[in-house]
Amino acid sequence: MNKKKTLVLGASDNPSRYSYLAIQRLRKNDHPVVAIGRKDSRVEDVTIIKEKKEFENIDTVTLYLNPQHQLEYYDYILSLKPNRIIFNPGAENAELASLAQKNNIQTLEACTLVMLSTNQY
Repeated sequence: MNKKKTLVLGASDNPSRYSYLAIQRLRKNDHPVVAIGRKDSRVEDVTIIKEKKEFENIDTVTLYLNPQHQLEYYDYILSLKPNRIIFNPGAENAELASLAQKNNIQTLEACTLVMLSTNQY
């Protein structure tokens, strides 16, 4: 299986949040994960950081931020040059999707958890 380095944007260490479950399931499927959230913390072996670090070789950015909170990350996300951006439910954003597509970045309105469970990730 092709392992896709994934940035979870809007990551949380709260077990009731979907971003937490996504980190767990991505790791369970052996995908390398980096994570940015509101506070420095951890989910299992993944460190969640606050700052916009220049990560290398990001395949997928999976968004768990509502569109208003995405605004400050537009340039950052595009600078990472990911292959795709997944807009999870509640994160759908036509403006960012349009910017991404202009930069040859695939966009999906999908659920990372469902994609993983159906082997479509």
